[in-house]
Amino acid sequence: MKIAFIGTHGVGKTTLCFDLAARIKRLDYSVDLVKEVARDCPLPINRDTTLAAQSWILFTQLARELASAERHEVVVCDRSLLDNYAYLVHRMGRRKEMEPLIAAWLPGYTALIKVPIWQTPSFDGVRDVNLSFQHEIDAVIDELIEDFGVKALKLDPKRQPAWTEAVLAHLDLPRRAEQVPLFPEEA
Repeated sequence: MKIAFIGTHGVGKTTLCFDLAARIKRLDYSVDLVKEVARDCPLPINRDTTLAAQSWILFTQLARELASAERHEVVVCDRSLLDNYAYLVHRMGRRKEMEPLIAAWLPGYTALIKVPIWQTPSFDGVRDVNLSFQHEIDAVIDELIEDFGVKALKLDPKRQPAWTEAVLAHLDLPRRAEQVPLFPEEA
């Protein structure tokens, strides 16, 4: 099972990833988290990104997902190829040579979860805090979701505290691990 949280920067994808991974781990699955790769990119990102930077991000994301899926039952991804591609599209336009790869990769996700804008991004040393840029990326992601025919669970911005519960329900996973009695009754 591979789940990816998609959306623009600063909306809480990373927090959701950690929360969901912990909840699934309590259900006794082998879980891994593929962290946002853009933070490791040695090239310019955000509004100054380049084709080389976005290519590095896309292929690193793909490689990390492959490696993680080989060793774990459940992989929770902080981003997917689709929303990473949105940053490239925003800066340089659509790249027809990359789209077949992205289209072929998307069905490998058990679920794509679209995290909406519900707060302004806060500066963390990497993230761009320009509100226009955040909204522009969100619009590109929505356009790509439609163009690629992606079936994404779109979280309700007004129900942010219940997002993890909504994702567990969407995945048809129990909300809580089954309790094992500490002192089983003697027969």
